Amino acid sequence: MRLPNLNALRMFDAAARHLNFGRAAEELHLTQGAVAQQVRRLEADLLGTNCFTATPAG
Repeated sequence: MRLPNLNALRMFDAAARHLNFGRAAEELHLTQGAVAQQVRRLEADLLGTNCFTATPAG
């Protein structure tokens, strides 16, 4: 099994703590899209499931 990218893990951690990609992006000084893309890739490549569910409120 391939080890995950450390930056992707940091993004996942921030998103999990904030429960919000936008706030995670602010903390990491990245765009919301960059965080979402890395989290989705991590979910697909390593976890095989979605850990986050999109809601209308964000």
